[in-house]
Amino acid sequence: MTNPTALGPIRTTAPRRAGEGNPVSTFSALLATVREAGLLRRRRGFYAIVLGVLVLALGGCVAGYVLLGHSWFQLLIAGALGIVFTQFAFLAHEASHRQVFESGRANDRAGRILAAGVVGISYSWWMTKHTRHHANPNMVGRDPDIELDTISFLEEDAASAGRLRALLTRRQGYLFFPLLAFEGINLHVRSMGTLFGRERIDGRALEISLVATRILAYLAVLFLTLPVGMAFAFLGVQLAVFGIYMGASFAPNHKGMAIIPAGTRMDFLRKQVLTSRNIRGGWGMTLAFGGLNHQVEHHLFPSMPRPALARAREIVREHCAVQGIPYTEATLLESYRAVIAYLNRVGLSARDPFDCPLVNRYRRA
Repeated sequence: MTNPTALGPIRTTAPRRAGEGNPVSTFSALLATVREAGLLRRRRGFYAIVLGVLVLALGGCVAGYVLLGHSWFQLLIAGALGIVFTQFAFLAHEASHRQVFESGRANDRAGRILAAGVVGISYSWWMTKHTRHHANPNMVGRDPDIELDTISFLEEDAASAGRLRALLTRRQGYLFFPLLAFEGINLHVRSMGTLFGRERIDGRALEISLVATRILAYLAVLFLTLPVGMAFAFLGVQLAVFGIYMGASFAPNHKGMAIIPAGTRMDFLRKQVLTSRNIRGGWGMTLAFGGLNHQVEHHLFPSMPRPALARAREIVREHCAVQGIPYTEATLLESYRAVIAYLNRVGLSARDPFDCPLVNRYRRA
C-alpha cells in the first residue's frame, strides 16, 4: 500500500532492503530496542514543568483580563486563552495515553481534571473516540476520525452528499481551515451530547459537574464583567482560536495518508506507519503540537512521553528502512497542502448541485 498523497517535496524514507521474518517479530524487536534505550520511562519532571508554565500562562491571561477592563484589546487575551486551553488539551491527551504517571488511575484523574475542569470537554468521550482511532487509524468503518461529519473524508461519503452539502463538499479542501473556526464549538457540543446520552460513561456525574462548573463559571465571568457585545466577541475569538489550533494540530497527522479498506488484515507496524505522517521542525514543532508532530512514533508507542519521541524517530526510521516500510515526513506547510489536495480530490465525488440530471443524460447520449 502506498501513500496516496505523496505530493511535491514530501519525503518518504526509501527502503534499503526488504526485511525478513514475520511482522510481529519485527515490531517486537523494535519495541525491545526502544525499551532498552529507556524511551518508555516516565518523565514526571518534564510534565511538572509544562504544567507549571501553563498555569502561569493561564494566570497571566486572567491578570491581563482584569487589567484591560472594557477594552477591545481583550480579544488578544481571548486568542491567548484559546492557545493555552489547547496546550492543556495536549496534556490531557498525554495523560490519557499513560505518558505522565505509571498508575493508570493517576493518569485518568489528571486527564479528567485537565480535560473536563480546565478545557471543558468530556474526558471519557475523548478517550472512547481516540482509543478507537488508535486501534484502526484510517480504516473504513473502524476509525471515527474519518467518519462523515461536516467534511467528507471518503469518496463514497462525498458521493452521497445532498444538494446543499454538495456545495460545501466540492470545495471542502479550501474550506477546511475556515471551518475549523467552528471546531471548538463542535467539540464542546459533542462531548456534552455524550455526557447526557444513554451510553455508559465512567465518572459521568463527576465529569458533568466539572464541565458544567467550568463552562458556567467562564460564561458568568465574561457576561458579568464585560459589555454583552464584547463578551460575545471574546467568547467567539477564544473558541475560534481553540478550534483552529486543535484542528490544525491533528489534521496533518493522518489526512491524506493511506486509507485502509474495511475488513483488511494488516500487521500493527505497517498499519500505524503507513497511515501516519510526521511533521519536521524539531523541538519548536514538538512544543507547538504537544508531540503530535511525531505521529508515527506516537501511534507505535502511545505511552511514550513527549521528550522521548525525537530519539525514537531515529530508531523507527532506521527500522522501517530496513523492513522496506515507507516512512512519511513533511514540513507543516507541505502537510497542509497534502490535506487540502486530498479533501478537494475526495470532494470531486460529490454531485455538482447545479447539474441537471436530464441535461447530463442527453449529453452522454
